[in-house]
Amino acid sequence: MDLRSLAGFDSPFFSILEDVLELPEEQENTRNNPSRAYVRDAKAMAATPADVVEYPNSYVFVVDMPGIKASEIKVQVESENVLVVSGERKRDPKEKDNKDGVKYVRMERRFGKFMRKFVLPDNANVEKISALCQDGVLIVTVEKVPPPQPKTIQVQVA
Repeated sequence: MDLRSLAGFDSPFFSILEDVLELPEEQENTRNNPSRAYVRDAKAMAATPADVVEYPNSYVFVVDMPGIKASEIKVQVESENVLVVSGERKRDPKEKDNKDGVKYVRMERRFGKFMRKFVLPDNANVEKISALCQDGVLIVTVEKVPPPQPKTIQVQVA
C-alpha cells in the first residue's frame, strides 16, 4: 500500500514510514526506490564499524562484535574478491517479555542483522584467510600474494 497515494503527498517521509511499518512490498516498484532488503542490508553495513590495516604481508580487518558468539558470525568470500562478514545478534527471549511491569527505559544496544563487505585488493590471497573472535572483537587476516621476483636473463655472447 502506498501511503503517499492515500494522503495525496509525494514526500520521502512516506517512503520511510512504509519501511518502518514494514508494509508488504507491492509486486511492482512504482517509486524507483531501493527494495527493503537493500535498505536493511545498507543499515546493517552502516551499523557495523570496522578497521582495515595493511601490513607488509597481509591485510587485517578488525570488527567490534560485542556479545556475539563466534558461532553466530559468518565470514565468506563472494565473487572471488569480496570479503563478507555477517550474522545476527538476537535479543535474549527473556528481555522480550514484558512480565511483571518490566520495561525498557532506554535501549541503545543494536540487535538484528549485521554485515560488512570489503572488496579485496588484487594481491589478496583468498586461499589464505583466517578469522579469530576474542573478547567481542573479530579479526580477519588475509595474507598477501608475494610479489613476483624479477627474473634475471643471462645475456649470451654471439
